[in-house]
Amino acid sequence: MVRKKHARGAAHSVTSPRLRGEVGSRSDPGERDSPCTERVESPPELDPLPSERAFTPVFDGLCGEREQRALYRLMAWLSPAYPVGAFSYSGGIEQAVERGDIKDAASLKRWLAVIIAEGSGFCDAVFCAQAHRAITAGNDTLLREVAEVAAAFAPSKERHLETTAQGRAFVEATRAAWPCAALDRLAGAWDGPVAYPVAVGVTAAGHGIVVEAALSAYLQAVVANLISAGVRLIPLGQTEGLRLLAAFEPVVAATVTRALSVPLDQVGSATFRADIAAMLHETQYTRLFRS
Repeated sequence: MVRKKHARGAAHSVTSPRLRGEVGSRSDPGERDSPCTERVESPPELDPLPSERAFTPVFDGLCGEREQRALYRLMAWLSPAYPVGAFSYSGGIEQAVERGDIKDAASLKRWLAVIIAEGSGFCDAVFCAQAHRAITAGNDTLLREVAEVAAAFAPSKERHLETTAQGRAFVEATRAAWPCAALDRLAGAWDGPVAYPVAVGVTAAGHGIVVEAALSAYLQAVVANLISAGVRLIPLGQTEGLRLLAAFEPVVAATVTRALSVPLDQVGSATFRADIAAMLHETQYTRLFRS
Protein backbone atom coordinates (compact mmCIF):
# COMPACT_ATOMS: atom_id res chain seq x y z
CA MET A 1 0.00 0.00 0.00
CA VAL A 2 1.47 3.36 -1.01
CA ARG A 3 1.72 5.98 1.71
CA LYS A 4 1.96 9.68 1.04
CA LYS A 5 3.97 12.01 3.21
CA HIS A 6 2.41 15.21 4.47
CA ALA A 7 3.16 17.97 6.91
CA ARG A 8 2.05 17.58 10.47
CA GLY A 9 -1.59 18.60 10.81
CA ALA A 10 -2.25 18.57 7.06
CA ALA A 11 -4.94 16.19 5.83
CA HIS A 12 -4.54 14.08 2.70
CA SER A 13 -7.95 13.23 1.25
CA VAL A 14 -8.55 9.79 -0.22
CA THR A 15 -12.33 10.04 -0.34
CA SER A 16 -15.22 12.17 -1.53
CA PRO A 17 -15.15 15.99 -1.29
CA ARG A 18 -18.25 15.89 0.90
CA LEU A 19 -16.12 14.94 3.87
CA ARG A 20 -13.90 17.28 5.86
CA GLY A 21 -11.32 16.71 8.62
CA GLU A 22 -10.09 13.26 9.63
CA VAL A 23 -11.39 9.99 10.98
CA GLY A 24 -9.25 8.20 13.49
CA SER A 25 -6.31 10.53 12.83
CA ARG A 26 -3.39 10.78 15.21
CA SER A 27 -2.47 14.06 16.87
CA ASP A 28 0.97 12.81 17.89
CA PRO A 29 3.28 11.76 15.03
CA GLY A 30 5.34 9.81 17.55
CA GLU A 31 2.62 7.26 18.14
CA ARG A 32 3.16 3.79 16.64
CA ASP A 33 2.16 3.45 13.03
CA SER A 34 -0.83 1.54 11.71
CA PRO A 35 -1.40 -0.31 8.44
CA CYS A 36 -4.43 1.97 8.13
CA THR A 37 -2.51 5.24 7.92
CA GLU A 38 -4.42 6.81 5.05
CA ARG A 39 -6.29 9.86 6.19
CA VAL A 40 -9.94 10.26 5.29
CA GLU A 41 -11.97 13.38 5.68
CA SER A 42 -14.82 13.65 8.16
CA PRO A 43 -18.39 14.91 7.65
CA PRO A 44 -19.63 18.27 8.91
CA GLU A 45 -19.58 18.90 12.65
CA LEU A 46 -22.21 17.03 14.62
CA ASP A 47 -24.82 18.99 16.52
CA PRO A 48 -23.96 20.02 20.08
CA LEU A 49 -24.35 17.41 22.79
CA PRO A 50 -27.63 17.33 24.76
CA SER A 51 -26.23 19.43 27.60
CA GLU A 52 -25.46 22.20 25.09
CA ARG A 53 -28.85 22.43 23.38
CA ALA A 54 -32.55 22.05 24.06
CA PHE A 55 -34.69 19.33 22.52
CA THR A 56 -38.05 20.20 20.96
CA PRO A 57 -41.10 17.95 21.33
CA VAL A 58 -41.36 15.20 18.70
CA PHE A 59 -45.08 14.38 18.95
CA ASP A 60 -47.83 17.00 18.90
CA GLY A 61 -50.48 14.51 19.97
CA LEU A 62 -51.40 10.85 20.20
CA CYS A 63 -50.56 8.51 17.31
CA GLY A 64 -53.28 6.59 15.55
CA GLU A 65 -53.64 2.85 16.04
CA ARG A 66 -51.68 2.07 12.87
CA GLU A 67 -48.76 4.27 13.94
CA GLN A 68 -48.79 2.76 17.42
CA ARG A 69 -48.58 -0.76 16.00
CA ALA A 70 -45.76 0.25 13.67
CA LEU A 71 -43.81 1.86 16.52
CA TYR A 72 -44.32 -1.19 18.74
CA ARG A 73 -43.05 -3.58 16.07
CA LEU A 74 -40.03 -1.48 15.12
CA MET A 75 -39.06 -1.14 18.78
CA ALA A 76 -39.32 -4.91 19.18
CA TRP A 77 -37.52 -5.89 15.95
CA LEU A 78 -34.62 -3.47 16.45
CA SER A 79 -34.27 -3.82 20.19
CA PRO A 80 -30.97 -5.18 21.58
CA ALA A 81 -33.10 -8.03 22.97
CA TYR A 82 -34.16 -9.23 19.50
CA PRO A 83 -32.23 -12.47 18.86
CA VAL A 84 -29.96 -11.44 15.98
CA GLY A 85 -26.70 -11.39 17.95
CA ALA A 86 -25.87 -7.74 17.20
CA PHE A 87 -23.98 -7.39 20.49
CA SER A 88 -21.23 -9.73 19.24
CA TYR A 89 -20.19 -7.49 16.31
CA SER A 90 -18.17 -4.26 16.36
CA GLY A 91 -17.90 -3.54 12.63
CA GLY A 92 -14.11 -3.19 12.88
CA ILE A 93 -14.16 -0.86 15.90
CA GLU A 94 -12.25 -3.42 17.96
CA GLN A 95 -9.33 -3.23 15.51
CA ALA A 96 -9.51 0.58 15.43
CA VAL A 97 -9.27 0.68 19.23
CA GLU A 98 -6.39 -1.80 19.18
CA ARG A 99 -4.48 0.45 16.75
CA GLY A 100 -5.25 3.63 18.65
CA ASP A 101 -7.40 5.17 15.92
CA ILE A 102 -10.28 5.25 18.41
CA LYS A 103 -9.22 6.08 21.95
CA ASP A 104 -11.90 8.33 23.47
CA ALA A 105 -15.44 9.62 22.95
CA ALA A 106 -14.34 12.31 20.49
CA SER A 107 -12.49 9.91 18.17
CA LEU A 108 -15.36 7.38 18.36
CA LYS A 109 -17.78 10.18 17.44
CA ARG A 110 -15.73 11.17 14.38
CA TRP A 111 -15.30 7.55 13.26
CA LEU A 112 -19.01 6.72 13.52
CA ALA A 113 -20.08 9.97 11.87
CA VAL A 114 -18.32 8.90 8.68
CA ILE A 115 -19.56 5.30 8.94
CA ILE A 116 -23.18 6.44 9.13
CA ALA A 117 -22.98 9.30 6.62
CA GLU A 118 -20.61 7.82 4.03
CA GLY A 119 -19.93 4.18 4.87
CA SER A 120 -21.74 0.96 5.66
CA GLY A 121 -24.51 2.76 7.56
CA PHE A 122 -25.45 4.81 4.50
CA CYS A 123 -25.22 1.83 2.14
CA ASP A 124 -27.37 -0.29 4.45
CA ALA A 125 -29.97 2.48 4.53
CA VAL A 126 -30.12 2.48 0.72
CA PHE A 127 -30.50 -1.33 0.65
CA CYS A 128 -33.23 -1.18 3.29
CA ALA A 129 -35.11 1.52 1.36
CA GLN A 130 -34.79 -0.30 -1.96
CA ALA A 131 -35.97 -3.61 -0.46
CA HIS A 132 -38.98 -1.81 1.04
CA ARG A 133 -39.69 -0.22 -2.34
CA ALA A 134 -39.46 -3.57 -4.15
CA ILE A 135 -42.00 -5.21 -1.83
CA THR A 136 -44.36 -2.24 -1.97
CA ALA A 137 -44.24 -2.20 -5.78
CA GLY A 138 -44.42 -5.98 -6.12
CA ASN A 139 -41.19 -5.89 -8.13
CA ASP A 140 -39.45 -9.27 -7.67
CA THR A 141 -36.71 -8.34 -10.15
CA LEU A 142 -35.70 -5.32 -8.07
CA LEU A 143 -35.99 -7.38 -4.89
CA ARG A 144 -33.54 -9.95 -6.21
CA GLU A 145 -31.13 -7.24 -7.38
CA VAL A 146 -31.19 -5.52 -4.00
CA ALA A 147 -30.66 -8.77 -2.10
CA GLU A 148 -27.78 -9.77 -4.38
CA VAL A 149 -25.99 -6.41 -4.25
CA ALA A 150 -26.42 -6.07 -0.48
CA ALA A 151 -24.95 -9.53 0.13
CA ALA A 152 -21.98 -8.77 -2.13
CA PHE A 153 -21.28 -5.29 -0.75
CA ALA A 154 -19.53 -6.27 2.50
CA PRO A 155 -15.86 -5.21 2.35
CA SER A 156 -14.50 -8.15 4.38
CA LYS A 157 -15.25 -11.74 5.34
CA GLU A 158 -16.28 -10.80 8.87
CA ARG A 159 -18.49 -7.92 7.74
CA HIS A 160 -20.20 -10.33 5.34
CA LEU A 161 -20.77 -12.70 8.26
CA GLU A 162 -22.06 -9.80 10.35
CA THR A 163 -24.75 -8.71 7.92
CA THR A 164 -25.84 -12.14 6.65
CA ALA A 165 -25.88 -13.88 10.03
CA GLN A 166 -28.00 -11.10 11.48
CA GLY A 167 -30.20 -11.12 8.38
CA ARG A 168 -30.83 -14.85 8.67
CA ALA A 169 -31.52 -14.61 12.42
CA PHE A 170 -33.89 -11.67 11.87
CA VAL A 171 -35.88 -13.54 9.23
CA GLU A 172 -36.14 -16.68 11.39
CA ALA A 173 -37.22 -14.79 14.51
CA THR A 174 -39.72 -12.63 12.65
CA ARG A 175 -41.26 -15.60 10.84
CA ALA A 176 -41.94 -17.16 14.23
CA ALA A 177 -43.48 -14.10 15.88
CA TRP A 178 -44.60 -11.66 13.14
CA PRO A 179 -44.98 -13.71 9.92
CA CYS A 180 -45.87 -11.92 6.71
CA ALA A 181 -46.17 -12.77 3.02
CA ALA A 182 -43.30 -10.43 2.15
CA LEU A 183 -40.77 -12.79 3.75
CA ASP A 184 -42.09 -15.63 1.59
CA ARG A 185 -41.76 -13.36 -1.43
CA LEU A 186 -38.12 -12.65 -0.52
CA ALA A 187 -37.41 -16.38 -0.24
CA GLY A 188 -38.92 -16.93 -3.68
CA ALA A 189 -36.98 -14.13 -5.32
CA TRP A 190 -33.57 -14.76 -3.71
CA ASP A 191 -32.13 -18.04 -2.43
CA GLY A 192 -28.77 -16.63 -1.30
CA PRO A 193 -27.71 -15.13 2.05
CA VAL A 194 -29.94 -12.25 3.14
CA ALA A 195 -28.26 -9.05 4.36
CA TYR A 196 -29.63 -7.55 7.56
CA PRO A 197 -30.95 -4.27 6.05
CA VAL A 198 -32.76 -6.19 3.30
CA ALA A 199 -34.49 -8.38 5.88
CA VAL A 200 -35.59 -5.30 7.84
CA GLY A 201 -36.80 -3.42 4.76
CA VAL A 202 -38.80 -6.39 3.45
CA THR A 203 -40.40 -7.03 6.84
CA ALA A 204 -41.31 -3.38 7.39
CA ALA A 205 -42.94 -3.17 3.95
CA GLY A 206 -44.76 -6.45 4.54
CA HIS A 207 -46.30 -5.00 7.70
CA GLY A 208 -47.25 -1.70 6.06
CA ILE A 209 -44.70 0.39 7.96
CA VAL A 210 -43.60 3.50 6.11
CA VAL A 211 -40.03 3.44 4.84
CA GLU A 212 -38.93 6.63 6.66
CA ALA A 213 -39.80 5.12 10.05
CA ALA A 214 -38.13 1.81 9.20
CA LEU A 215 -34.90 3.51 8.10
CA SER A 216 -34.77 5.75 11.17
CA ALA A 217 -35.27 2.80 13.51
CA TYR A 218 -32.73 0.66 11.67
CA LEU A 219 -29.98 3.29 11.70
CA GLN A 220 -30.65 4.14 15.35
CA ALA A 221 -30.13 0.47 16.20
CA VAL A 222 -26.90 0.36 14.17
CA VAL A 223 -25.52 3.48 15.86
CA ALA A 224 -26.53 2.27 19.32
CA ASN A 225 -24.82 -1.09 18.78
CA LEU A 226 -21.58 0.48 17.54
CA ILE A 227 -21.53 2.94 20.43
CA SER A 228 -22.09 0.05 22.82
CA ALA A 229 -19.07 -1.72 21.34
CA GLY A 230 -17.01 1.44 21.81
CA VAL A 231 -18.19 1.83 25.40
CA ARG A 232 -16.92 -1.66 26.19
CA LEU A 233 -13.68 -1.46 24.23
CA ILE A 234 -12.24 2.01 24.94
CA PRO A 235 -13.80 1.94 27.63
CA LEU A 236 -16.30 4.77 28.17
CA GLY A 237 -18.94 5.42 30.81
CA GLN A 238 -22.58 4.62 30.11
CA THR A 239 -23.58 8.29 30.36
CA GLU A 240 -20.90 9.26 27.84
CA GLY A 241 -22.28 6.60 25.49
CA LEU A 242 -25.80 7.99 25.84
CA ARG A 243 -24.57 11.51 25.08
CA LEU A 244 -23.03 10.19 21.87
CA LEU A 245 -26.25 8.42 20.93
CA ALA A 246 -28.21 11.65 21.41
CA ALA A 247 -25.71 13.57 19.29
CA PHE A 248 -26.28 11.23 16.34
CA GLU A 249 -30.00 11.99 16.05
CA PRO A 250 -29.55 14.64 13.30
CA VAL A 251 -26.92 12.51 11.53
CA VAL A 252 -29.36 9.61 11.28
CA ALA A 253 -32.13 11.93 10.05
CA ALA A 254 -29.89 13.37 7.33
CA THR A 255 -28.74 9.91 6.25
CA VAL A 256 -32.33 8.70 5.97
CA THR A 257 -33.24 11.65 3.75
CA ARG A 258 -30.25 11.08 1.49
CA ALA A 259 -30.69 7.29 1.28
CA LEU A 260 -34.26 7.67 0.07
CA SER A 261 -33.09 9.57 -3.03
CA VAL A 262 -30.18 7.31 -4.07
CA PRO A 263 -30.93 4.58 -6.66
CA LEU A 264 -29.41 1.14 -6.31
CA ASP A 265 -26.91 1.62 -9.13
CA GLN A 266 -25.43 4.69 -7.43
CA VAL A 267 -24.84 3.31 -3.94
CA GLY A 268 -21.26 3.46 -2.70
CA SER A 269 -19.05 4.31 0.25
CA ALA A 270 -15.77 6.11 0.93
CA THR A 271 -14.54 4.74 4.25
CA PHE A 272 -11.33 2.96 3.32
CA ARG A 273 -9.78 3.16 6.76
CA ALA A 274 -12.80 1.57 8.43
CA ASP A 275 -12.96 -1.14 5.74
CA ILE A 276 -9.28 -1.96 6.22
CA ALA A 277 -9.81 -2.12 9.98
CA ALA A 278 -12.58 -4.68 9.40
CA MET A 279 -10.18 -6.75 7.26
CA LEU A 280 -7.35 -6.59 9.80
CA HIS A 281 -9.69 -7.70 12.57
CA GLU A 282 -9.81 -11.16 10.97
CA THR A 283 -6.23 -11.80 12.13
CA GLN A 284 -6.28 -9.80 15.36
CA TYR A 285 -4.75 -11.94 18.09
CA THR A 286 -7.06 -11.13 21.01
CA ARG A 287 -10.70 -10.44 20.18
CA LEU A 288 -13.96 -9.96 22.06
CA PHE A 289 -16.10 -9.43 18.96
CA ARG A 290 -16.76 -11.37 15.78
CA SER A 291 -16.04 -8.37 13.57
